[in-house]
Amino acid sequence: MLSGSASSSCEELWTEKNTIFKAAGYCFRTSQAIQAFGNAGCQFDDEADVPLSARRREQVVQLRATAKALGCAR
Repeated sequence: MLSGSASSSCEELWTEKNTIFKAAGYCFRTSQAIQAFGNAGCQFDDEADVPLSARRREQVVQLRATAKALGCAR
């Protein structure tokens, strides 16, 4: 089980990653993400189709790598 701080970090990483996708028009699929971010104005069903700059895409890669290293569920 994750410690409280690791769990909080996992939530922060998830939120930061999905904030990037929301701003770029991604259509979320999970009920948790839809509840947190909504799908109003979404345009892209596939993350690969979301128009992110190289910098933003690298941020997503780093956020996922950090989440994996922490053992986050998502």
